[in-house]
Amino acid sequence: MIATLSDMPTAAPRSLDGREQMERLLAGWVERGWLRDVDHAFAGFLAREVADAHALLILAAALASHQLGRGHVCLDLKATLADPAFVLSLPPDGSAARDTLDDETAVAMPSKVLENITLERWLATLAHPELVSVGAGETPLVLVGTRLYLRRYWQYEQNVVRAIGVRLGAAAQLERELDGDGLAHALDTLFPRANDADAQTDWQKLACALAARSAFSIVTGGPGTGKTTTVVKLLALLQRLALAAGEDGRPLRIRLAAPTGKAAARLNESIAGAVARLPLATFPQGDAIRAAIPVAVTTLHRLLGTRPDSRRFRHHAGNPLSLDVLVIDEASMVDLEMMNAVLDALPAGARLILLGDKDQLASVEAGAVLGELCERAGDGHYTLATRAWLHEMTGEQIDGTHLDANGTALDQSIAMLRFSHRFSAKSGIGKLAEAVNQGNSSKVAKVLAQGYADLALLECSERNDAALKALVVDGIVRDDAEARESSANGRRGYRYYLQVLRDTQPQHGADTAAFDAWANRVLEAHGAFQLLCALRRGGWGVEGLNRRVARLLQEERLIAVTGGWYLGRPVLVTRNDYELGLMNGDIGITLALPVADGAWSLRVAFAAGDGSHRIKWVLPSRLQAVETVFALTVHKSQGSEFTHAALVLPEAPSPVLTRELVYTGITRARSFLTIASAGGQSIVEQAVQTRVLRASGLSNGFDSQ
Repeated sequence: MIATLSDMPTAAPRSLDGREQMERLLAGWVERGWLRDVDHAFAGFLAREVADAHALLILAAALASHQLGRGHVCLDLKATLADPAFVLSLPPDGSAARDTLDDETAVAMPSKVLENITLERWLATLAHPELVSVGAGETPLVLVGTRLYLRRYWQYEQNVVRAIGVRLGAAAQLERELDGDGLAHALDTLFPRANDADAQTDWQKLACALAARSAFSIVTGGPGTGKTTTVVKLLALLQRLALAAGEDGRPLRIRLAAPTGKAAARLNESIAGAVARLPLATFPQGDAIRAAIPVAVTTLHRLLGTRPDSRRFRHHAGNPLSLDVLVIDEASMVDLEMMNAVLDALPAGARLILLGDKDQLASVEAGAVLGELCERAGDGHYTLATRAWLHEMTGEQIDGTHLDANGTALDQSIAMLRFSHRFSAKSGIGKLAEAVNQGNSSKVAKVLAQGYADLALLECSERNDAALKALVVDGIVRDDAEARESSANGRRGYRYYLQVLRDTQPQHGADTAAFDAWANRVLEAHGAFQLLCALRRGGWGVEGLNRRVARLLQEERLIAVTGGWYLGRPVLVTRNDYELGLMNGDIGITLALPVADGAWSLRVAFAAGDGSHRIKWVLPSRLQAVETVFALTVHKSQGSEFTHAALVLPEAPSPVLTRELVYTGITRARSFLTIASAGGQSIVEQAVQTRVLRASGLSNGFDSQ
């Protein structure tokens, strides 16, 4: 007879039959790549340390660790029993499995293993005081309701809720200390009131007012809604109030940071211009205010002080950062562990301001902090007192649909920017992003069928490279007429940057400035087009597409070879390299510099990322963690924008194909978007119906605040 976990006794017997069976099961999952070695090792450690731990407890521990690897902070037992395959993504996408457990040659799927287990029974097996507690203690696991945590991540969650709660609690005192007249005047100077009675609510102005009275604030909004412009004006406002504070007024110490090098570089490039455009001519001490707003942006790892081979940082509660205000851009990419480290290192009186798009993909690490904090942002949930104060300070009126008498303190510290300056009313990209965010499949279908000039759906086939080749080489997505117009209307493929590389290369005797200018032109041209993938593996994943695209470009004689180092090879840095000054996510292009006797030597050109247009020239042999990047995962593309982005979707549904992934891919496009779907339009519509629901209890911690 085939044994299942339901045959195991609830009370842990002296016999190890159930435990041995569990060990075989987990080992089989590891062998097939379903579980990580670390998940298996953690469960095995608990089993060895506590001999009477039930097999279902050991399974729960392995799955809780597995969920961390998938971005979840904990294992939701109730959700897991309701739909094991979806919640656990086991077997992983593309894996085959047999649904029996009879001997060491076959491994059961989780849905089979758990099919007769009730929630009550599973919870009963977790009642083990040596391994599981319901809060503070020393046990390796923590159970909160039906959520099972590894203790470290439960503690991170508690720390983040507590630290943000303390800052939210200071709002009333900050409001009392504010110079109301000075704040209102400064806001009107930075955001002049519109004379048009039908003018839209100025959410940028409201965001600045809300942040001025809180030690913790969030400004969220989609692409082009003005998050950078808003935060620069907010910093000017805070510096104006600080410098006006009597004889002791001094400028605030402000630091700007982002989770990745790419995101930091992008903010670096845009913030200097925004500071220069600030309308400070009529401000007392206007020049001093402008000078007191920093334009340099660093990564969070650099800010906190990375320690080699350690999860700890140089800055922490015992050695806090030296600052008064910290701004974090692209905060959707900040995971729970990093947010805990940031809050731990902040001085008690410092302000924290988060910027980001709540609807984008979260960090690949555990936790979706910004998304959870902002899950109510769309509806506002402002109290009547908040609305009255905002009207007094800004002259703006919040619509009644955004009011909530029971709004929490967290709700009062969040502002959502609601008007996109990038996508016009005629933009298919903007319409599609809106439809995807609404989860409206029928609206998505209508937008795709509308024939917008900036949007195209391309059905691809793995058996026929013609459509893919036309797209990646020349950006062609529809017909011969469009092909003739593609170069004129700006929809490019990879031919464009490779032609710029070839046609503008300086002569052998040219100076360094000429080669730097050439590299900048090539890097800018490369940003005209990018393939974005949902998957890493398979024919429609990054690994398969990078090989196919290289072959297609070689067929067109645009590159000489498809392997190793070659002229024109684009590469992505996959690990921070502080010695070279390169960050995870940086993209470089392989070019050639002159050497002696008329010869040339390959170098990889990276933008310095500080707005200076300097180039870092790196020997290929010094790059230890890079990969070819004709195709880039949507996750890795966060913090970047491309003139023409092509989002590649596979032929079949996958757990990773979600609304958030499609939205993030769509919004990487500045001017043109192509959805290249091997499975046709239905794959897009199915993905829109699937949301990323990360298991966590973070948002619950603010319900009563």
